[in-house]
Amino acid sequence: MKTLALLFVIVLLINLMPAFAPPTWMAMSWVGFNIHEGNMLLVAAVAASAATAGRLTLAALSRSLVRGRWLRDADRQNIDVVSTWLGKHREKTAGAFLVYALSPLPSSYLFIAYGLSALPLGFVGAAFFAGRIVSYTIWAHLGRFASSLVDPEALFEGQYLGVGFVLSQLAFLGLVYGLMKLDWKLLLEQRKLKWRRPLRQSNGNDAGSVGS
Repeated sequence: MKTLALLFVIVLLINLMPAFAPPTWMAMSWVGFNIHEGNMLLVAAVAASAATAGRLTLAALSRSLVRGRWLRDADRQNIDVVSTWLGKHREKTAGAFLVYALSPLPSSYLFIAYGLSALPLGFVGAAFFAGRIVSYTIWAHLGRFASSLVDPEALFEGQYLGVGFVLSQLAFLGLVYGLMKLDWKLLLEQRKLKWRRPLRQSNGNDAGSVGS
């Protein structure tokens, strides 16, 4: 019981981090390496619950802090165009979260981006939870199977905070910024990609210069 409680706390903290967190699949593989008895489905369910709670909290913070306080009105209106589209395609959105949750790709950026919308979090959280149970169970069983074949320290050595990992995190942060700056109205209505330019403030000299 203590092991499961500790696992829940560790996975929750990992999934609360917006960037540069160690991948949860590594933690699940480590569990498989070191726990040779017990129900891996139960372990995966505990980890998936913690991961979902962490990601939904991250999305809620993104909504209240980034959208509510830091975004300009023009950026907020641009994101609302995507929110309207996603709201009309809830099944596709939930399916995308489910499929993404089956992969080992980092999900923090997905929830940060989704949190910028004004859409409910519950249905994507349920889809993410279902996908994570499946993927975490697989990783835990793979770790248990590999424990008899390789040294776990050799397997995980150098995997976290390597150059490739840092670069991938920076790339995902850049992707979230880029998604905010796309002209979504033009993309969804005319299927054209365009970088939205910031509005220029009038300096007062553009008023009609009659009399010159």
